[in-house]
Amino acid sequence: MAGTKRVNLALQGGGSHGAFTWGVLDRLLEDGRLELEGISGTSAGAMNAAVLAQGLHEGGREGARQGLAEFWEEIGTYAPFSLVRTTPLDRLAGNWNLDRSPGAAIVEMAQRLASPALRNPLRLNALSTVLRNRLRVEAVRACTRVKLFITATNVESGEARVFRNAEISHDALLASACLPSLFEAVMIDGQPYWDGGYMGNPAIWPFIYNCDSRDVVLVQINPLTRVGVPKSLAEIDNRLNEITFNGALIGEMRAIAFAQKLIEDDGATGPSIDRLKRMLIHIVADEAAMLPLGAVSKFNVEPEFLKHLRDAGRKAADRWLAATFDDLGNKSSVDIRAAFL
Repeated sequence: MAGTKRVNLALQGGGSHGAFTWGVLDRLLEDGRLELEGISGTSAGAMNAAVLAQGLHEGGREGARQGLAEFWEEIGTYAPFSLVRTTPLDRLAGNWNLDRSPGAAIVEMAQRLASPALRNPLRLNALSTVLRNRLRVEAVRACTRVKLFITATNVESGEARVFRNAEISHDALLASACLPSLFEAVMIDGQPYWDGGYMGNPAIWPFIYNCDSRDVVLVQINPLTRVGVPKSLAEIDNRLNEITFNGALIGEMRAIAFAQKLIEDDGATGPSIDRLKRMLIHIVADEAAMLPLGAVSKFNVEPEFLKHLRDAGRKAADRWLAATFDDLGNKSSVDIRAAFL
């Protein structure tokens, strides 16, 4: 389509905060000026990526928008069964941070006292149920409109495994979202896997080797910087979570910045120079909306909260399109060195 630009999307994980990414994707699909070549996703980002691919295959952009909405709406139906919920006073005050809520304390105590196998011997998993209700694996595998890269972490080797379209399964997606404090490792091909965020949140390198587009649009839901020293256990756990799951991404961005400087300074010579690729980095984010949210709120699936995040994501994408669309294909809209070094 005339006036479109081809990009790759990098979708972070973050539990129910992935509803922010839903909002971003909804707005980008509605706008229609971006052609998606590749999508790399981890955890909630992996779910969004797979549902989007299914929707594109079966019903184009509008099919993808509808599929994402139905997926997150079904996630919201599990809110009445969760201990992590807001009170009427929280909702009246617009407070979505649940780090100090009674439910959070109960969940934290249970996680510290018993392993996932002991807490959940029947291996009940609401996310698995939603995936099997909403995701048709055969449609994802058949999708040729977008290349998928879904990351999980091999428990034994500590290495990332990236699943491509033809390898996508419900188990691969569950593996990408398998927090070891909550779930037993997911077995695939005889190997145990945990959350992909430990090794790539999300992985950027698949774009470099498998996609023609140089533009990478990171939908960021985990803040890189948080001013102040955390004091409470909840605050400490939250910051450790952010640092851990941003670590691999920061490493990859540093490598991209290094390669860019070599290209800019003519610092690379010889036959290997052709292997260097100047990547153009862009970020869709809303730190004002995400910074007040602690780690516990990532388990809040109340429909009102999910819609709040969706709306924040749509607004962030709208601002980003207005400010950045002309940069696509021409230059990075983010100073990688300043942001990640």
